[in-house]
Amino acid sequence: MRADRKGSIAAIAVVIAIMQVALPPEMMANTSRSMAPRWSVQVNKVDAGNVHIDPAFTAAIYENLLDELGKSKKFKEVFRSGDRNANGLPDLLILKTTVQAYTAGSETRRAVTTVSGATKLKVRSQLLTREGQMIMERTLDGNVRFFGGNLRATHNLARNVATAVEQSKLPEPTPSVPEQSH
Repeated sequence: MRADRKGSIAAIAVVIAIMQVALPPEMMANTSRSMAPRWSVQVNKVDAGNVHIDPAFTAAIYENLLDELGKSKKFKEVFRSGDRNANGLPDLLILKTTVQAYTAGSETRRAVTTVSGATKLKVRSQLLTREGQMIMERTLDGNVRFFGGNLRATHNLARNVATAVEQSKLPEPTPSVPEQSH
């Protein structure tokens, strides 16, 4: 039975090799292009909303969002807010993040006792098309409960936002129609 399985695997490998040689390069290029991400995303600066939060936290959330979305491989490119390179892109999504709640924690209290001193963040994240169509809207949390610096909560939050974005169903990008000259 093992000989049959090894023979089947070898036969499949031969068929794949023949297909790669026999298929025209245009077909190979089209199949690999269809698997590549088509959307790019622009991360807007984090809005503190009505929450009294240290600007270092909003800046850290923003930077961590850029980092985590870049790691996700969901997008062709990840742009900062105001990046001129994003201006002409037709397939651009915009991520808006608004802080809804913030609880300052204490690294010392977390080190002494595991039941108090947690740093907690809650944000509303919205992923929109350039035209304003809502793709995703979620309320997400990030916190640090045990060991780690207070800003670690921003990293955990950004990872949760990136995961939510990865799991969201993106629409098909609008096909760009070449302009015809008359």
